[in-house]
This record gives sequence, structure tokens and C-alpha cells, in this order.
Amino acid sequence: MSLGSAAVRGAASLVLAVLAACGDEPARDEAHHEAPAAIVARRDEGARSDWLTPDDRTDPARWLAARTTGRTLPPGDAAGASLQAALQEALQEALARARSHFIEDPRMIANRTAQVAGMMPNAPAPDTLIAGLTAVAASTGRRQLYGSLCQQYVTLRAGGADHDAALDRLRESYAAQSPNAPTAR
Repeated sequence: MSLGSAAVRGAASLVLAVLAACGDEPARDEAHHEAPAAIVARRDEGARSDWLTPDDRTDPARWLAARTTGRTLPPGDAAGASLQAALQEALQEALARARSHFIEDPRMIANRTAQVAGMMPNAPAPDTLIAGLTAVAASTGRRQLYGSLCQQYVTLRAGGADHDAALDRLRESYAAQSPNAPTAR
């Protein structure tokens, strides 16, 4: 018996053991009693999940507005609903403007914006952040990576820069990508 054939038989035994575990009837019965792990379409305020997944049909602006205003609103909260609607409208506009300046889609921009808000105690309003980073990207004349800009923004803020100073530094840094930037000779 060769060492190679023993290794092949050992690997085959491992694969068979894993596959046999997949047919475990009690585990299947337990799974039938659990709630589904993911809900694709929602009718609520859109903030029940921590992140928008690729197959999530929740409007990114609605999801981000709901997260920002405290997830769910009590019934009859007209002031809260008005605030959330205004924020949602501002976010829809910001995401629409951002679309042509970033490689990521609105879902990913919303996720990254929520991530930034969770990373810093004094994060700007989500529509303000998206608009500021969109202005940085727009000045280059090229589509940028929103996630990369967010990472640099957070680093600058952690280094002591306020919102406007961080955006100014990013604009300076990204100015070299502008079609009108001087070229080295």
C-alpha cells in the first residue's frame, strides 16, 4: 500500500463523513422550526438588518434613513416620520448624484456610509458624508471607490481633522487624478 493511496482514502472518508452529516434528519427537522435567515423584501421601515445584502430589495435611502433616525418609529409619530421622510429624500438625491462617480452601487454606498457612522462618534449626517465624498470623486473626472474614500476619510478624522478639513485633504490628494492636473515631465 502506498502513502498516496492512503491519503486519497483518508480524504475520501472525510468527504463522505461530511456528506453523511448533511443528511441528518433531526437537524433538518430543527431547521423547519426556525425562522428563515434572510428576508429579501420588507414592508417595514427598512432598518431591521445590519447591512443590505446583494439580494435585498430594500431601498438603500430608506434603509439608511431608518438606521439614522433610530430604526423603527412608534405608530403615530408624525414628527419622526416627517424627519425620516426628509432624510430619505435627501439620501435618495445624494445616492443619485453619487451613482455616476463611484464604482459601487447605491446599496454598497449605503452600507459603507452606515459603517462610517458606526466607526466614529461624531460622524456627519449620511447625506452630508455621501455628498462630500461625491464632490471629491467628481473633481477627478473618474469613477472612484467609495469604500476607499471612506477609509481615508475615517483615517483623517481619527487623526484629528474635522469633516471639512478631511474633505479638503482628500480633494488635494485626489486632485492629481483630475483631467486638468499637470503631468510630470
